[in-house]
Amino acid sequence: MATAAPSSSFLSSAARRIPPIQCLLTFEALARLRSVTQTADELCVTPSAASHRVKQLEQILGVRLFGRADFSLTTEGSAYLAHVREGLGALQRFPGQAAAPGRRRLKLAVTPTFARTILIPRLRQFTEAYPEIDLALQVSIPLLDVVAEDADLMVRFGPGHYADVEHVELARDVVTPLASPAFVREHGPFDRPEDLEGVPLLRSPLEPWRTWFAATGLDWAEPSEGSQFNDIGLMCDGAAAGMGVALVRLKLGAPWLENGTLVRLFDTDTASPHAHYLCWRTGTMDRWECAAFAEWLRKTMA
Repeated sequence: MATAAPSSSFLSSAARRIPPIQCLLTFEALARLRSVTQTADELCVTPSAASHRVKQLEQILGVRLFGRADFSLTTEGSAYLAHVREGLGALQRFPGQAAAPGRRRLKLAVTPTFARTILIPRLRQFTEAYPEIDLALQVSIPLLDVVAEDADLMVRFGPGHYADVEHVELARDVVTPLASPAFVREHGPFDRPEDLEGVPLLRSPLEPWRTWFAATGLDWAEPSEGSQFNDIGLMCDGAAAGMGVALVRLKLGAPWLENGTLVRLFDTDTASPHAHYLCWRTGTMDRWECAAFAEWLRKTMA
């Protein structure tokens, strides 16, 4: 017996209950990026159009989704975001692309240099111990307190004040100035911290110089000029190319120190005010694959 086609009244009623997909995509992106400009860039629309889509969605739902100017979610917005992501995820799964029975997929967002120098060299241990877990690594923008990629687990570098997620500290490190041997020959010798006066200092929001200045007794302000990098690995490459002196965490700078492209200028180093943290949203650890990876990473970083 043939199935009757849905009535036009049912279709029109359903259409009124389902917000436009453009509004849902914009809401998800803005909740993740917390920036109208970045959301507009990702969706290839104007910032005005992105803002209009979110307001349209709030009017359709009859609730406020964002509470403050920093685009933090309201209680209703947080709950609705989970439904939106679940729905968008379902739409992205095409027929025939289901995972093999018994396999699990885990999405991990990591900063580039942490991934290259610390995680990747150890990752084979995990894949051999848990062959049924397929890892999907995503690169996140390494700015303090900003996660650019949606993922099950996230590695952040910062002060550890993350109200939006649960987290555990993975590792702390010390920082010290590094430069290329050629740079040292040209601008050295560097016998005291004061010898850095007038020397190009490479900058990064991830590792401010004032921490090291204070530890060495220098009453210097944070440099306001010079090349700036939002990734420590790129800054190490810049220092290795002779662009200036970089303040680098020793664990992340190890590959450059080991191959001789960077050298320490002083024996003086100081503890970084920041650390690496593994972060996740409430409920994530109910999935055994996420809990297994978190436990493995915590032990391997100990």
